[in-house]
Amino acid sequence: MNDYQGSIGHEERLALPGEPAPSGRGRTIVIALVVVVLLAIAAWAMFGRKKADPAAGTKTEQMPSVTVVVPGRKTVDRTLSATGTLAARREMPVGVAGEGGMITRVLVEPGQWVNAGQVLATVDRSVQTQTAQSLAAQVAVARSDQSIAQAELDRAQQLVDRGFISKADLQRKAATRDAAAARVQVAAASLREANARTGRLDIRAPAAGLVLTRGAEPGQIVSSGSGVLFRMAQGGQIEMRAQLSEADLASLHTGARAQVTPVGSDRTFAGEVWQVSPIIDPQTRQGIARVALRYDPALRPGGFASATIVGGAAVAPLLPDSALQSDEKGSFVYIIDKDDKVARRNIRIGQVSDAGVTVLSGLDGTERVVRSAGGFLAPGQKVKPIAQKAS
Repeated sequence: MNDYQGSIGHEERLALPGEPAPSGRGRTIVIALVVVVLLAIAAWAMFGRKKADPAAGTKTEQMPSVTVVVPGRKTVDRTLSATGTLAARREMPVGVAGEGGMITRVLVEPGQWVNAGQVLATVDRSVQTQTAQSLAAQVAVARSDQSIAQAELDRAQQLVDRGFISKADLQRKAATRDAAAARVQVAAASLREANARTGRLDIRAPAAGLVLTRGAEPGQIVSSGSGVLFRMAQGGQIEMRAQLSEADLASLHTGARAQVTPVGSDRTFAGEVWQVSPIIDPQTRQGIARVALRYDPALRPGGFASATIVGGAAVAPLLPDSALQSDEKGSFVYIIDKDDKVARRNIRIGQVSDAGVTVLSGLDGTERVVRSAGGFLAPGQKVKPIAQKAS
């Protein structure tokens, strides 16, 4: 019993205030309390002051800075984009002009330049040669007959004065001489005709130019009904037949500059419009603008190409793409008025190019136009404009 009371008294004595803790547990509790107090002070210092700062900042209004540009008015080329095919400007189909026969030689290949009258292919002429030789012999016989008739007439004229030959006989001999001379002319004409026919067996180039296609081979039987054996580009001239809408054709004129790029090539060729189609296809509502090009091996007739044609010039404001916005009402830009407030301005845009967007109406070029970030602004908002020189 005494031991129990002694233990109780010992516990009560440990719990009395003001006495030092007899163990490490008490020290731990004190240290924890000190740490909590320090953390509370640090938190008030950090977060309490930050909460007070916005209250002080609300007294100062901060305006957003925006970049503005004054577009002015510039001369802008009005360009038209078109696609079409490449072709010979003047294509010449070449076929058989004579009787025809079997082709013996083909002397040219596609891509070869030829002169006017140059032989492209030859046709067998063995029969025609024999005919020409026969006619040449007939000419020789007729000339011999003419010589004999002329000699007899000369002798008769010498004898008529002596009375050995009557004037009637003299007239008959003159007629015989005239008939012989006529037969010479007939035989000579027949020979020339035969030679001409023989010459037409050669398939010749009608003009100087570039051979595009070849449809003849040795041993092939050809005639005037065989169709086209060769196709040529007169003078090697090439053109692009650009398809354009009737509205674009109405503003296009001959002599307009163009840049043509064949499909699959990174090269661009300069040309000019030499003919504008006088008709419009009623189905597609399109017409053809023919762009003349200088010969180049990279321009292959039948190929596809794109073109940019300068159809004129206009004086209008030019804005960068970033300044334009659009909604259900159409295209618009934000401008900054004299009070540095944002205002909406509806516009009508025209040509879009690498240089920018042409404004057809809505701006006169003197306005301060927001260059970018217009989507974050609202009409009536006051801003701080920063001027930037128009490019």
